[in-house]
Amino acid sequence: MGTLSVNQNKLQKRLRRQAGEAVADYKMIEEGDKVMVCLSGGKDSYTLLDVLLHFQKVAPVRFDIVAVNMDQKQPGFPEHVLPAYLKSLGVEYHIVEKDTYSLVKELIPEGKTTCSLCSRLRRGTLYTFADEIGATKMALGHHRDDIVETFFLNMFFNGTLKAMPPKLRADDGRNVVIRPLAYCHEKDIQAYSDFKNFPIIPCNLCGSQENLQRQVVKDMLQDWERKTPGRVDSIFRSLQNVQPSQLADRNLFDFSNLRIDETAASRFVNVVNV
Repeated sequence: MGTLSVNQNKLQKRLRRQAGEAVADYKMIEEGDKVMVCLSGGKDSYTLLDVLLHFQKVAPVRFDIVAVNMDQKQPGFPEHVLPAYLKSLGVEYHIVEKDTYSLVKELIPEGKTTCSLCSRLRRGTLYTFADEIGATKMALGHHRDDIVETFFLNMFFNGTLKAMPPKLRADDGRNVVIRPLAYCHEKDIQAYSDFKNFPIIPCNLCGSQENLQRQVVKDMLQDWERKTPGRVDSIFRSLQNVQPSQLADRNLFDFSNLRIDETAASRFVNVVNV
């Protein structure tokens, strides 16, 4: 690629700065780490790899990068695209082949949402592979908008207050997931992907599924952002500023033992008329 335009240069610097802040804030990458970058062939994971390759050159710590794609055996999947791209970068990579497509089609009735089962099967396979190759961190391409959308999905449909943390230790204790793009905006990632001309591979396992709950939430947030710019940023900041005593989770805060503090100074002031 030739010289970047002024706007492209600003965009690249912004994405790198925001990702760098997230990596530093959550101590995502440490000396000697082996980071497994999960590539789907979409804009987010391509941008993630691009940013981490830059960090590998300039970061004060040394770490290795291994790119991994899971071939789920979807009909028509262009198997040559990712290997050719990764070879051109000189990046170590693995293609993990597992036919989850047939399993999803067998278990999910026609017309129903397949994303949840598909992602669980993919995540389990990638967790196992990360352990096999000795990866100390597993990098995913989720961005700020994904995190906020997930927060509302869990609230609206699962009755829980949770999202996607920038850093997570998996339940098995064997994997640490990091999301270096946690501070990055999806619109910036889309613009970056467009001018970098990444070889995008669309997910056509389930079709467009335009009525997915996530799309409904995405539309809601985009409408809010149009009407009140900055609202989504404010929502994301709230996820970093949680006050358990102001919510209602009895497991998170000890409401049952709240009593008057007899040693506290009285608010009552005896005013004497002069």
